[in-house]
Amino acid sequence: MTGAREQQLTDAADLLLDARRTGTPIADLPAELRPESLEEAYFLQDRIAAAYGDIGGWKVGAPTAEATPMFAPMPLAWIAASEVTMEGVRRLRGLESEIAFRMGEDLPPRATPYTMEEVVKAIASCHPAIEVLESGFETPLTIERLSMIGDLQMHGGFVYGPAVDDWKKIDFKTEHVVIAVDGVVRVERTGSNTSGDLMRLLPWLANEGAARTGGLQAGQWVTTGSWTGATMANSGSTAKVTFSTAGNVYLRFQ
Repeated sequence: MTGAREQQLTDAADLLLDARRTGTPIADLPAELRPESLEEAYFLQDRIAAAYGDIGGWKVGAPTAEATPMFAPMPLAWIAASEVTMEGVRRLRGLESEIAFRMGEDLPPRATPYTMEEVVKAIASCHPAIEVLESGFETPLTIERLSMIGDLQMHGGFVYGPAVDDWKKIDFKTEHVVIAVDGVVRVERTGSNTSGDLMRLLPWLANEGAARTGGLQAGQWVTTGSWTGATMANSGSTAKVTFSTAGNVYLRFQ
């Protein structure tokens, strides 16, 4: 990447950061500032995330069972336990029901790929979670996909519920989930993670993502994609996600 191109992408990140911080979204990036490859979209992500401090984990997912996963950093400052009140500038207030894992051991980059068994052994706990969606774009789902990906893949917060006992016994293909906003059920689904088998995402991130992540670290979170699509809330709304086996998680918007 040339210095001139890096400056253009830095300018794009600054526009999105300003839009997020002020709650004044932009319609789109100027044409010359839009990412033209996944590498450039990830450059945008890293610039935006760096503005919020340390990385607390990663969101990873795939739109279909056959698709190659994509991932984005989750700022540590945006991670909170269940029943939190989400404060600060909030505009979109999107919600996704997810299953997340907290790492208990480091998985540093190495030449030999990690097996599923090694990755599972390194996990400390499994949790129900809500990913909060935000964006610097007015209508993020209608713009060029690489631009949406560059804007942290619409990431705006992560809330986790209590750890699940005996999580390895859960059959995620039959797990049922309900998301309710202000006491009204919005979505109810079974085995609906978009990646097909959410567990496939973990070794992929540990191996294919290591060049960018620097390797997964103990204490980091990995959340594994939406079960319920994007559900929108309002200022003052409360949200509850209930998994049939994996438990509950709550949040409230200021």
